[in-house]
Amino acid sequence: MDLRTLRAFVEVVRQGGFSRAASVVFATQSTVSKAVKQLEDEIGLPLLDRTGHRGTPTAAGEIVFRRAVSMLAERDDLLRELAELRGLKRGTLRLGLPPVGSNVLFAPIFATYRRRYPGIDIRLIEQGGKRLEDLVLAGELDLAAALLPVGDAFEHRDLRCEPIDLLVAANHPLATRAEVTMSDLTDQPFILFGEGFSLNPIILGACRAAGFEPAIATRSSQIDFIAGLVASGLGIGFLPRLIARPHDGVRSLPIADPAMVWHIALIWQRDRYLSQAARAWIDLVAETAR
Repeated sequence: MDLRTLRAFVEVVRQGGFSRAASVVFATQSTVSKAVKQLEDEIGLPLLDRTGHRGTPTAAGEIVFRRAVSMLAERDDLLRELAELRGLKRGTLRLGLPPVGSNVLFAPIFATYRRRYPGIDIRLIEQGGKRLEDLVLAGELDLAAALLPVGDAFEHRDLRCEPIDLLVAANHPLATRAEVTMSDLTDQPFILFGEGFSLNPIILGACRAAGFEPAIATRSSQIDFIAGLVASGLGIGFLPRLIARPHDGVRSLPIADPAMVWHIALIWQRDRYLSQAARAWIDLVAETAR
C-alpha cells in the first residue's frame, strides 16, 4: 500500500473533493482520482460515495482514513527524526492553541521562539480544546494547549491555573455583589462558548453540582462578542480571571466555587517521537513560566 496513494485519499476526505485535494498534493485531479481508484481496487471495497459533487467516505473509507492519518503521521515523525540526526537546522512545529487565553499566554512566547529559531516554520491551528486533543492523537499536531484533566494518552506540562469569573452587565442585579455562588445563577440565561470548547464542561459541571441545568441563551467563540452580549443584557458569561479584562458595560465577579478553575497545560501524545522544534517550545514555555 503506497503512502502517496494514502495521502491522496486522506486529502480528498479532508478537502471535500478531488479538485481541492489535487491542489494540496500538487497533482492533477485525474492523478488523485486514479490514486483513490487504485486504493479501492487494492482493498476491494468502495471508499467514497461519489453521489453529488463531494466524495463522502463510506464505512470502509472512514476506517482507511483514520488508519492512513496515523500512518502518514508516523512517516512524518520518521523523516523529522532522521533530519535532526543529520543536524538539519530547519524544521516545522505543528502547534494547536485554543482561542481563549492564547493572546495573553502565548503571543510573547511566539516572538521569543521566532528570534531564537528563525529556521523553524510554525504551523498554527486554533480550535477548541477537545478538537486539539483529537488532532494531537491523530498525529496532526506536535503540541497543543488544553485544559486539564486530559487522558492517559497524553503527557503534559502545567501552564496556568486561574479561577473562572462571572461576567454580568453593569446594571445587572448581581453586579453589586462582592462574589456569587453557582446557586445564585439558577434562573440566569447563560452565554457559553461554541461546541468543542473545554470551558463548557467545567461550567456545566459546576451547574449540575449546584443542582440545576442552565438555560443557554446562545453560544459564541469570540470573547469580545460574548462580552458585548453580556453588556446588552442577553445573559451572563464566564471567563478565566487572567483574561476577564474590563469591557464596557460589563462587570466580572468571583465565583465561590472551588471547582470553577481554568487549568491549562501544554500537551503531547505519550510515547510518540517529539521533534527538537517541539522540545524547544516546551523548554521555552517552562522558562517563561519560572
